[in-house]
Amino acid sequence: MSKHNIAPVVPTIKSTGSAPAFFSCWDIHSYYGESYIVQGVSFDIREGEVLALLGRNGAGKTSTLRSIARMDNPQVTHGEIWLDHKPLHNMKSHDAAQNGVGLVPEDRRIIPGMTVEENLILSQIAPPIGWSIERIYEHFPRLAERRNQEATTLSGGEQQMLAVARILARDIKLLLLDEPYEGLAPVIVREIERIVDSIKTLGITTIIVEQNAVAALRLADRAIILDMGQVVFDGLAQEVLDNAEMRQQYLAI
Repeated sequence: MSKHNIAPVVPTIKSTGSAPAFFSCWDIHSYYGESYIVQGVSFDIREGEVLALLGRNGAGKTSTLRSIARMDNPQVTHGEIWLDHKPLHNMKSHDAAQNGVGLVPEDRRIIPGMTVEENLILSQIAPPIGWSIERIYEHFPRLAERRNQEATTLSGGEQQMLAVARILARDIKLLLLDEPYEGLAPVIVREIERIVDSIKTLGITTIIVEQNAVAALRLADRAIILDMGQVVFDGLAQEVLDNAEMRQQYLAI
């Protein structure tokens, strides 16, 4: 389909309860160059929910996250994105970040040449509203132990903790996690799971993209499954855990 001839779709935005959606994607279409990646994705999330965004490799999961964060690639050509009653779809990435969107990318983007604490201070808004450095250390005690260590010398799991902590330091409204367990040993995955679960108890709205679908589903309230850039399932995470046929068809597990 040509990017210049998209037929608008009127999706049915669903809610899991009576509260209005805190975050909504409406008919998002995104491209990398001429490659049509996100093909009319729509979903909403209530405040404090954790959503697992799942699918096989190439289904459009990371592209959807990057579209929400208003990154330059992929290019969003159609649709609307709303967070806490504010439209994000006309914003640049830095404006979306200032309005509460926090993306933890797969490559983590730890700042070299700085300590753990310097990475956190640089990320923190001033003055901090809800996340002082000491509060961050309460939730990430391992980072407190390494506060004066050069950040890029941390282990992979510790760098992932720091990447998440840096985003929380900005007092975000929406946390986007792209493959938080990628390349980590099982024992470290369990530690990251514990941290994400603690974030969930704080009521932070979260979207997790993760190839380890079962781990993501255990943490999530709801799940979206993408296939070839389109939503093929939108429902409770437990429904996916309970449906072996669906997991095999769309997730190969």
